[in-house]
Amino acid sequence: MNQCESCTYFVYDEEYEEYVCEADMDEDDFGRLMEQGTSACRCYRDGDEYRIVRHQM
Repeated sequence: MNQCESCTYFVYDEEYEEYVCEADMDEDDFGRLMEQGTSACRCYRDGDEYRIVRHQM
């Protein structure tokens, strides 16, 4: 599983019938993402809704 698959911005687009990134990136961020991979994504936000709950346990 790569970093995008757990990101909040990675959503299924019914029109394209595939997952797409809905993050608002500028051209520099997108270029960095293509060169260095998902570890360089500055827009990444963990989409795990239960992370806080697990932390409180």
